[in-house]
Amino acid sequence: MRILIALGGNAILRRGEPLTITNQIVNIRRAAVQIARIAPGNQLIITHGNGPQVGLLALQAAATGGQDGGTPLDVLDAESEGMIGYLLEQELANALPPGRPVATLLTRVEVKADDPAFAHPTKPIGPVYTKSEAERLAVLNHWTIAPDGAGYRRVVASPEPQRISELMPIRWLVDLDTIVIAAGGGGVPVSVTADGKTSTGVEAVIDKDRCSALLAADVDADMLIIATDVDAVYLDWHTPRERALGEICATELRTMAFPVGSMGPKVEAACAFVSKTGRPAVIGSLNRIGEMVNGTAGTRVMAGKPTGTPPRRDVRCGTQPCRPPRPL
Repeated sequence: MRILIALGGNAILRRGEPLTITNQIVNIRRAAVQIARIAPGNQLIITHGNGPQVGLLALQAAATGGQDGGTPLDVLDAESEGMIGYLLEQELANALPPGRPVATLLTRVEVKADDPAFAHPTKPIGPVYTKSEAERLAVLNHWTIAPDGAGYRRVVASPEPQRISELMPIRWLVDLDTIVIAAGGGGVPVSVTADGKTSTGVEAVIDKDRCSALLAADVDADMLIIATDVDAVYLDWHTPRERALGEICATELRTMAFPVGSMGPKVEAACAFVSKTGRPAVIGSLNRIGEMVNGTAGTRVMAGKPTGTPPRRDVRCGTQPCRPPRPL
């Protein structure tokens, strides 16, 4: 199968952990072991989040002088993509049998310069702060802040990804059985002139899950795996009524509400991929990637009716009737 695995930023750095390279390597090594288990016989593309990392880079740049040190977010996106990509590539190479190639591809992603998201920042980056500390930093650095769980984080513009600029090189590498790490952190956002001749970096951070869904469809993936720090999609999360969803059709899942800054984009991305391709998307724990692929873990999002896109090889999807969620 051809599988795209999207690693959440909180899977690479667990919530509450200090943002050290040592902690990131430990978590990335854990991810690499899981990915290596499903690598035999499968073509893999890996994406990853960068919210904590790009936020820290912005703080470090600001500490050297001026707001963000004069370093725009697109450049910081590229820095985080290279850093995390290197760590993933190194740990995957160690976990895989000798001879299986792994490559990190710096990836530009086109967005619209007039996307409404630029007027309404929603993408959380950087550390979690208390409300008072977040408010102080917002005034000091001219940030927009928003709640994130029990704390607050800086939020930046997150425009909709339109096109993967490096799509053809990604496809060439996958066809040669290379495990490709691409579109890290949602890719580096660029806007392109109407004639397509000039691209310019954009001050934003693209949502990794939305970009992953676009890339998964464009590379003709059989399955999209969204690996995060929870084992499934939950209704009534953190309440006495919370319950995990097992298998559910995209049509029904879209009628449910989820937090904008966390599970919401993952659900939207899974539904978008399923609706476009008729193939399954699974949301669940990084520690259970193999079981997610096999259909025994996570929330599996299926098409409610045939989409006209035939399933590839041994993947059955797009033929299941819409039915109530199956509890885990």
